Amino acid sequence: MFQEIQSYKMKDASLTFDPNYMDSKQADYYYEHLLQQVKWEQYHIKMFGKTLPQPRLTAWYGENGAAYAYSGIELMPLPFTAELLLLKNSIEAYTKQEFNSVLLNLYRNQQDSMGWHSDDEKELGDFPFIASLSLGSSRNFQLKHKTDKFLKGKIELNHGSLLCMGGSMQSFWQHAIPKSSIACGPRINLTFRQIKKA
Repeated sequence: MFQEIQSYKMKDASLTFDPNYMDSKQADYYYEHLLQQVKWEQYHIKMFGKTLPQPRLTAWYGENGAAYAYSGIELMPLPFTAELLLLKNSIEAYTKQEFNSVLLNLYRNQQDSMGWHSDDEKELGDFPFIASLSLGSSRNFQLKHKTDKFLKGKIELNHGSLLCMGGSMQSFWQHAIPKSSIACGPRINLTFRQIKKA
């Protein structure tokens, strides 16, 4: 369904994907820096009445008051680092959107994953725009429509690529990063967001 596309209009959503948003030298620099300098944590989530460790490491950075809660986790933002601010400013200029926070995920190997979900928490508003930067090993980003079972697809998120989700996508679509049967190294994903402050 999806190829290496610059823009794709989908039912009930809009999605853009730039596989070459960042050149390899720049992507390498940010990957190594974030891998070493971000304050990674492994949080526990509530699923099916059980509390389980997330199958990845995460970190939440943002402006004061940009708190975020999902799956029973409540996150208070760490202040933006200089490097995260540079990335935020660059992506804001590219997307013509504003962001006050970023959720970082570290997939340590092919066993780390993200289950099916929508980014539809109340803090994100009704029509959130989310810009997702990928660094490190490539992983498959899977999509499926919530009511039309025939609408589904996947995109390979490569080193230095930028995926942007907008419109009503979070209301009508789910996405996931599944485990892989092929061994791979770490991947860092940064999802820039605009949080409604309390």
